[in-house]
Amino acid sequence: MKRATLLVLLALGLAVAAESRAADPVVRIAAHRGGAGLWPEASLLAFRQALALGVDCLEFDLHMTRDGELVVIHDATLDRTTTARGAVRDLTLAELAPARIRARDGSVTDEPVPTLAAVLDLAAPAAVGLLPEIKVGPDGTAYPGIEAKVLALLRARGVLGRAVVQAFEGSTLRRLLALEPTARTMLLVGRARLQRERAAPREAVRWAQEVGATDLGMDHRLVDAAVVAEARTAGIRISVFTVNEEQDLRRMLELRVDAVMTDRPDLAKRLFGR
Repeated sequence: MKRATLLVLLALGLAVAAESRAADPVVRIAAHRGGAGLWPEASLLAFRQALALGVDCLEFDLHMTRDGELVVIHDATLDRTTTARGAVRDLTLAELAPARIRARDGSVTDEPVPTLAAVLDLAAPAAVGLLPEIKVGPDGTAYPGIEAKVLALLRARGVLGRAVVQAFEGSTLRRLLALEPTARTMLLVGRARLQRERAAPREAVRWAQEVGATDLGMDHRLVDAAVVAEARTAGIRISVFTVNEEQDLRRMLELRVDAVMTDRPDLAKRLFGR
């Protein structure tokens, strides 16, 4: 009888433990610009290596060439990260083709500036989330029709369902949602906007709701338990950028944010026990 009771208690304990683990949210790891702390940023090499590392998401930025092609690069200009010069929007894709991405030490790699199509072709067969950020030109103006082009490529590659389209500009997300109301979108909020609007960090949750975003991305230094609780109450998923230091990664893990965007996905994986 005693043995049967012990077995029942053991089974109950295992069930409770399993339920607790299931309820414990996993903090997803997004390779920021493909893992810019490890490989040449926003390169196909970086995205391939990040996939091989087993990240949960690929994060990258989008600009548009003069002839309306979408390319993956962070800056609106080419000078910092490539061998080319000038604004992305001033060159055609053919004119951009000879450019090569620079490594972190400034040396020139063999990596071209990738198109969005090339990145999606690489990611489509993998079980990975996608966090494309729609950028604006060097003068802060939007690229005409970029939202429709992004949606078209995501649909064509069959990955719209695992993409969360990001932007700092609420107007960008509104235009995208007008075209595809079911798309997941992420409003990005940094320190500059909070200072400009003299707002508390938790106000960012309301801003995300106002544009219809499903997700909120914030500078990790602005995020605390109050912000996470506000997002949970609102049903808004919260991601943080750009988290590269061990103590900051540990704090985000303790806060149980939904995802961390990091240049060091290898470090995040080790610290998160992944």
